[in-house]
Amino acid sequence: MNYRRWQEQSIIQALEHRRVILLEGARQCGKTTLAKQLSQTLAKNDLNPIYYTLDDITLLDSALNDPKSFVSHDEQLMIIDEIQRAPRLLLAIKQDVDENQDSGRFLLTGSANIQSLPSVNESLAGRVRKIALKPLAQGEIAGSKPDFLRNALQQKFTKSSQLTKDDYLELAFKGGYPEALSKKSQKERKRWHLDYINAILDRDLKDIAQIRRKDSIRKLVEVLAAWSSKYMDVSNIGQMLSVTRPTVENYINALETLFIIDRIPAWHSTDYDRVSKQEKMFLVDTGLMTSLLGWTPQKVRLDGSLNGKLIESYVYTQLIAILTADDDEYDLYHYRDREKREVDFIIQHEDGGILGIEVKAGSAVSKDSFKHLKWFKERMAKDKAFTGIVLYTGEHTVSFGENMWAVPISALWS
Repeated sequence: MNYRRWQEQSIIQALEHRRVILLEGARQCGKTTLAKQLSQTLAKNDLNPIYYTLDDITLLDSALNDPKSFVSHDEQLMIIDEIQRAPRLLLAIKQDVDENQDSGRFLLTGSANIQSLPSVNESLAGRVRKIALKPLAQGEIAGSKPDFLRNALQQKFTKSSQLTKDDYLELAFKGGYPEALSKKSQKERKRWHLDYINAILDRDLKDIAQIRRKDSIRKLVEVLAAWSSKYMDVSNIGQMLSVTRPTVENYINALETLFIIDRIPAWHSTDYDRVSKQEKMFLVDTGLMTSLLGWTPQKVRLDGSLNGKLIESYVYTQLIAILTADDDEYDLYHYRDREKREVDFIIQHEDGGILGIEVKAGSAVSKDSFKHLKWFKERMAKDKAFTGIVLYTGEHTVSFGENMWAVPISALWS
């Protein structure tokens, strides 16, 4: 299970130019493993980095009681794992890197968005480079590169796939948490996922939010799992839980801070006044999603609405992993308007090129599958280079007109 993560080279390169690197991601997504791998790689080059984890009680007490002495070191890299457990270290780190402006001073990892923590007053602005780590993508498991987006912009796709719809559903049920992937059965993975979310709610949540009703936050996680791939409606969610809108927003923000959920903004680069402004929400891992909802492969296989939701959520997890690993800059959106035209994902490259991606759980694609993509190309993309893609569970890559393609989902990593 010792996979090479896409972000490894990005971190090594960033350490050559930046004083502080912050590797952020959910607990158990692989940050500590990656930090230790980097420590070993650097040690082989005689750089001998210092590695501290704040999950160690003695180290945590030292960091909290004497932050300045804790971060003091010579010229080598200092790696501090789980920095969110001692936010007071950030001010000491700022003082250190202001006095010593050499690159590669600190590599920090965090299981919470540090800038969102109520106890954090120091942002390290201008001193830190943030790198996101998601649960394992299938491309990392397969040992491929995160090239899908740049290839898609050039309309270079794999020609065929041997995977079936059942294969994609199986991958989605496994998810991407490394330890869950090591489990031999779906039952064992489900038990791990449920223990995982309980530990997050019992241990980490209290550090970032005042949660007075633990039963409500636990139920909210289940509701959001069912909401994955849907448009955010905080009022409706609050009614389902019998809690106020401000409370729901506070709880959702806390779960986002812990990297349990992601939100995608609506496409806004338009003066078309009938465009929806609602965000779209996804759980960051489909294995966790299925376990929270108590789904079984048999149940999902026979229910079109469930397997459609699961496969779209799975595609999201693969896309966001690629987005965060690619050296190029991309912006991710969704599109929906009052005429019920929808595009699941709109991805804009830094040079202006746009990918429109629709996800179909079916193994067949028709001309009708492209109607919203073609409308978006004509009315929204206008003079920008636009490629429309329908990702589906079928076998072949097929053209459906100029810059319109039906592509197997496995093209995301093959």
